[in-house]
Amino acid sequence: MTLTGNQNAASVSFRGVTKIYGTDVRAVDDISVDIAAGTLVTLLGPSGCGKTTTLRLIAGLEMSSSGTIKIGDKDVTNLPATDRDVSMVFQSYALFPHMTVLENVSYGLKFSGFRKAETRERAEAGLNLVGLSGYGDRLPSELSGGQQQRVAVARALVLEPQVLLFDEPLSNLDAKLRRQVREEIREIQQNLGLTVVYVTHDQEEALAVSDRIIVMNNAVIAQDGTPRELYDAPANRFVADFIGEANILDCTVLTITGDVADVRIGQYELRLPSSGLEPGKAFIGIRPNRIELHEADRDNSIAGTILRQTYVGKHLEFTLATDHGEMFATTGDVNSPLSTGDTVSITFASGGPVLLAD
Repeated sequence: MTLTGNQNAASVSFRGVTKIYGTDVRAVDDISVDIAAGTLVTLLGPSGCGKTTTLRLIAGLEMSSSGTIKIGDKDVTNLPATDRDVSMVFQSYALFPHMTVLENVSYGLKFSGFRKAETRERAEAGLNLVGLSGYGDRLPSELSGGQQQRVAVARALVLEPQVLLFDEPLSNLDAKLRRQVREEIREIQQNLGLTVVYVTHDQEEALAVSDRIIVMNNAVIAQDGTPRELYDAPANRFVADFIGEANILDCTVLTITGDVADVRIGQYELRLPSSGLEPGKAFIGIRPNRIELHEADRDNSIAGTILRQTYVGKHLEFTLATDHGEMFATTGDVNSPLSTGDTVSITFASGGPVLLAD
């Protein structure tokens, strides 16, 4: 048999969900969010932001202090993990070392009412799906880290849950393996139409695999959007700085005309989407690859000096000293004539900078 599209895939809904530990430690604070069936949504944020607690609330491994949690149309707020149709892939893989790979993948199926022959067929189909056909008789200790992670994914997939949860699934793998396994997870999710909620602190990983990213900070949602929306139009300083790298500079919004703001940084003036701001002091975020460096003096620019130039293979990195603080810029032109000590004029690429709320 083969595992086909998951007809069980269900939405997840939080309404006013709060989780309090002890008397006053809010791990999750009044969160309301909807996750559509068949999508991969990543909870992203620094350590302690509430993302793993949110995942555990979906799984039923933690119970909310207030609010409502639904999976599909079913209110699961007070249901234990055993009564929720979810599967979880843990950071530690949690494989049984004394069981073969096939036995590990079959483990959950044995408690789901499947006959012995069907259990084996489903387990073998799961291994085939993650590229481990023929590995069933091996022990986990005989596999690489990446292969062990695939076994953990297969064990979760064969149960065909309504929601599949991943808790930092790639953190134990090296960089090359992380890229390979995340691509495999994304491909499986799309091919089977799974609802996946994925927790990571790795921004690049989140950008690569997600339909949507929910950025969390201090137990609340800082911003919710597509990877491109969060990267190109961060809502505030925290998101701009956390999703990728960004130069955050003080600026002044001079005037607002419709949805367009006239903005000044020192002597450099530019027009940007107003982002709902009013005239006055504000902040501007600029991605390093959207900064343009010029050898000659230019009107309407920021004067700078190159403190460091670093060659990192596919691009050059520049650390710049300006009257507005240090700036970080990159260019794909690895043959750029600019070097440490050069004075430059700095401008921003069209569509590059964005005004930010505090």
